[in-house]
Amino acid sequence: MTRIVVVDNHGQFTHLEHRTLRDMGVDTEIIDNTTPADDIDADGIVLSGGPDIDDIGNCADYLELDVPVLGICLGLQAIAEILGGEVGGGDYGGYADVTVEILDDDDPVVGSLAPETRVWASHADEVKEVPEGFACTATSDICGVEAMSDTGRDLYGVQWHPEVAHTAEGEELFENFVAVCES
Repeated sequence: MTRIVVVDNHGQFTHLEHRTLRDMGVDTEIIDNTTPADDIDADGIVLSGGPDIDDIGNCADYLELDVPVLGICLGLQAIAEILGGEVGGGDYGGYADVTVEILDDDDPVVGSLAPETRVWASHADEVKEVPEGFACTATSDICGVEAMSDTGRDLYGVQWHPEVAHTAEGEELFENFVAVCES
């Protein structure tokens, strides 16, 4: 059975990410972001959202584990910042319903959602520039980088929250990530 851990970056929806995976039949658990990387035995990692880029614990170490990683909201921003991208404040703060345009319909995580999908996202902070090796895979009229991926390293991130009911195709995104972890 595929095992995916959800790293708790102290976000309000972390439990929903865990529940979505569990309900899909994935062996999953929530772990604190201070868990040593050597203690993780998983086929994939979800970096949850959270309130503070300065409180991401050992997330940098988790990117070195050679397993697929999906960053959600703060998790996306953490991947970008750790790997040399740029993160900054967004023009729109709180949560909102956003139409996202998928730019790469071959992307293994977001590609099947093309050409566009409705999502629930916060844009208080956002990725301004993707790290080297990454492609921007989704955009919107309020955020240039709604999703990014480095398929060579199986690192993926979305600005939105696929685990909440307001996101139209959230479960499909998780199914796609599980498929990446199983390949």
